[in-house]
Amino acid sequence: MIEVKTYRGHIRNWQALSKELGIETNDLTREKREEKILVKAYETWGCNMANHMHGMFAFAIWDSNENKLVCIRDQFGTKPFYYYVTENGDLLYGTMIRDILDKPGFVKELNREALQIYMSLTYPAGEETFFKGIKKLLPGRCLTWQNGKLSIYRYWRPEFKPDRSKDLDYWSNEIHETLKQMMAEVKTPDETASAFLSGGVDSSYVLAMSDVKMTSTCGYDDERFDESGLAKKTADILGVNHTRCLVTPEEYFAAVPYVMYNMEQPLGDASAITFAIGCRETAKTTKLCYSGEGSDEFFGGYNMYRNAERYGENLKTFYVGNTNIMKEEEKQRILKNYDPAVLPINLVKDIYAENEGLDPLSKMSDVDIQIWLEGDIYLNVDKMSEAAGLEIRMPLTDRRVFDIASRMPSEYKINDETNKVAFRTAASKVLPEEIAFRKKLGFIVPIRIWLADERYNQDVQRKFRSDMAAQFFNLDEIGAIWEEYIGGNSDNWRKIWTIYTFLVWYEEYFVKRQ
Repeated sequence: MIEVKTYRGHIRNWQALSKELGIETNDLTREKREEKILVKAYETWGCNMANHMHGMFAFAIWDSNENKLVCIRDQFGTKPFYYYVTENGDLLYGTMIRDILDKPGFVKELNREALQIYMSLTYPAGEETFFKGIKKLLPGRCLTWQNGKLSIYRYWRPEFKPDRSKDLDYWSNEIHETLKQMMAEVKTPDETASAFLSGGVDSSYVLAMSDVKMTSTCGYDDERFDESGLAKKTADILGVNHTRCLVTPEEYFAAVPYVMYNMEQPLGDASAITFAIGCRETAKTTKLCYSGEGSDEFFGGYNMYRNAERYGENLKTFYVGNTNIMKEEEKQRILKNYDPAVLPINLVKDIYAENEGLDPLSKMSDVDIQIWLEGDIYLNVDKMSEAAGLEIRMPLTDRRVFDIASRMPSEYKINDETNKVAFRTAASKVLPEEIAFRKKLGFIVPIRIWLADERYNQDVQRKFRSDMAAQFFNLDEIGAIWEEYIGGNSDNWRKIWTIYTFLVWYEEYFVKRQ
């Protein structure tokens, strides 16, 4: 007997799979339909089943015929999966860390090595979590547990094989036709979706290719950080309704404990708080929403990618992903327990070994797809939507989209004038050029200003001086970072926010819930 023990996700190509596997699913609920597909796919393909599936998924299947547990996480890690081996040799597992915390045999202990990595990257990277012994099943992996033995098989990894025989028109057409195909799969006709809409090309392109009639965005009173006007303009051009959620500093800071608890691990990405507020607001009117993550890493969307050629072979000595805010010397001063062997660069050594011989931009993309996307972006989307009772689907995160990017030469991703060249060209087929080629702004937050305001930073200051902080940090050192920030070095806000979010998370899981 084959039994699905736990599952979270959405299988996009369910109709094609149902036909290929010879099963009838039309009269079933989505949950029963996908469970039936998983069982039959496992019976047919075993651990290789995920290579036949498109979508977002993490699940565990019990095979009673072989007394074997099989756990699989999707290719990009859009849905998380965690596991823990007890002292008695039992396996605890789940798509949420909280699935494990209260189980018999689990011993709660902080993983201090994760904190040391976090101080540089601002997110939980790699297979380690902040709970000692709980590990993430990394993207594109299949875990099996049989007779007390755990083994992990990697069924997929990003591979780049540039094809220089095609021109820009070819690539933009392939992107556009592929997105057409996928948008027909992302939801069924009886489902109604809304969409998160920023001022950028990704969410705008998804919207233009969908049947969405309602969009939403978050905004601020400070126009320097507010993209909501651009989002409203895009919605008006495309003829859809649009709502704006105004995020105040009071609401923002009040939401931090909620976010850190539901994130299950600390996340120093300041936009996560705004995203969480946006999810809660959107969930009041819909239960399904589109979001545009994935294309930046696939198609060269970040401005820092412009430096790829200049970095060249030096990349493997320092580039560990989208963020790297603290150097080792500074962490050594700040942390009470510093281990010189625990280095962020160790997380990516195997990735650089895999992509040896590729051009620098492909190497940067590979690192970001395997480290940053999984550790920050997808973690945030999954945890905050789950907490709000909102399902988010990301049409641009798809193996078929990545397949195009993996074959596309870097000059069609970034040139002297713009980034995401081919992707923007594809988007211009359904969007005005002013939207398709609009400069990337990013999901920005006025936190660098709010943190300095005495009306909002009282909890930050308290925690920086607390006995709790003294367990992990040299208070004089983090106090000096704070004073330098207040004195005018606004760049220090990231370091402060990273320390603060860890302390809030620690309080939620190790003080309030001992």
